[in-house]
Amino acid sequence: MKSKMKLGSLGAASLSLLAGLPAWAQDAAAGPIKAPTVEQMATMVNKGDTTWMLISSALVLMMSIPALGLFYGGLVRTKNMLSVLMQVFMIVSLVAILWVAYGYSMAFTGGSPYFGGLSKAFLANVNAGTFAATFSNNVYIPEYAFVIFQMTFACITPGLIVGAFAERIRFWPLMLFAGLWVTLVYFPVAHMVWYWAGPDFLPDNTADAGLLWGMGALDFAGGTVVHINAGIAGLMGALVVGKRVGFGKENMAPHSLTMTMVGASMLWVGWFGFNAGSNLEANGLAALAFINTFVATAAAALSWSIVEQLHHGRPSLLGAVSGAVAGLVAVTPASGFAGPMGSIVLGLAVSPLCYLFVSVVKKRLGYDDSLDVFGVHGIGGIFGAIMTGVLAAPALGGQGFLDYTVFPAAAGTYDMGAQVITQIKAVLVTVLWSGILSAVLFKGIDLVFGLRPSTDDERQGLDQTSHGESAYNM
Repeated sequence: MKSKMKLGSLGAASLSLLAGLPAWAQDAAAGPIKAPTVEQMATMVNKGDTTWMLISSALVLMMSIPALGLFYGGLVRTKNMLSVLMQVFMIVSLVAILWVAYGYSMAFTGGSPYFGGLSKAFLANVNAGTFAATFSNNVYIPEYAFVIFQMTFACITPGLIVGAFAERIRFWPLMLFAGLWVTLVYFPVAHMVWYWAGPDFLPDNTADAGLLWGMGALDFAGGTVVHINAGIAGLMGALVVGKRVGFGKENMAPHSLTMTMVGASMLWVGWFGFNAGSNLEANGLAALAFINTFVATAAAALSWSIVEQLHHGRPSLLGAVSGAVAGLVAVTPASGFAGPMGSIVLGLAVSPLCYLFVSVVKKRLGYDDSLDVFGVHGIGGIFGAIMTGVLAAPALGGQGFLDYTVFPAAAGTYDMGAQVITQIKAVLVTVLWSGILSAVLFKGIDLVFGLRPSTDDERQGLDQTSHGESAYNM
């Protein structure tokens, strides 16, 4: 009885306080507000969410520089170490500028199902008082925080491609490719997968979404947008550029696996921002994505080492870190949908598949994917994207999905078979879009400017011939 009396007193006090609040604040106390105004959105921002998004953005930037640079740099020969660092560093710099110039607008404004418009080019109409939707009704973050977070994704994706043709690419043609590729491939795919009107606005305009979002494809943090996109582009680049001079005849072993391990470890840490940050809110689902990222990666590292023990009689550090990256890639689309036990299974299963492509398929087909971008990111991304449709099922410990066509959003009825088919369609769209346009870009730039250095320059090493420097002066 006492507890009821206390609640009654709180209710009376709340009513007296509400009398002095603006109308929208009174409505918020009564329930969710449909299609809130900017003024109303300002009352729906949580400092904890904002802080988490800024921290996550810094973690994802760390994945590019220095983590990816060190990971790739350690895998190439000494004479090409600095060139890889330069390529990754400058791609991040270039894409950051393109993102705020027109990339954000192309990816995250309405227009068509395939790409947005230019209403926010040069961040027009974006300021400290505008807001971006999260995945919850009446929860927003500052739009600048969303711009920054998504910018880090745009920066790392073309950087991943570099590994497929490392040690044999000219610097400025690569920069041209990176700029054109993010414009024609990354920005549209990001729009197709991730753009939507937001939970408070979509019910009144269900057509205001990207193609794959509208189809119901699930990609929590970038299995299609980042990893399949980059993996397929990397394969096209490796095929167009051709094999390294001496490939299959000369020793091309990594020059510093210590550096590669440090880079991989930093990738793992940064990936918590990549996956858990993609929830856009600091809540239980962010924690779920965090733990899924942890255990899937650990399982994949263990799985790759077991496969190597069975195949070669001993595990390798290179294999362990390759497995860890494969696990990170595979869990990315599923991180906010699967349960922890499902994520462990995903990690255990992805490594044997990627190992098959890295150690067997690549050799039999004879292509030179220098650092296994296609074998790990492409194949791991495809596997993870499809398996997301399985592991998201509530019957398997997954989260299912929310139906955003109703207000407020509610849990939808999960059909695993239909969802897997949708996931396969999303994979095929990404593979075709990235594959065709990437091949055209590589071939066109090669014909006009030339992608390969001369044989003598390649033998001497790109550090000196492209940049006049060396990674090590001893």
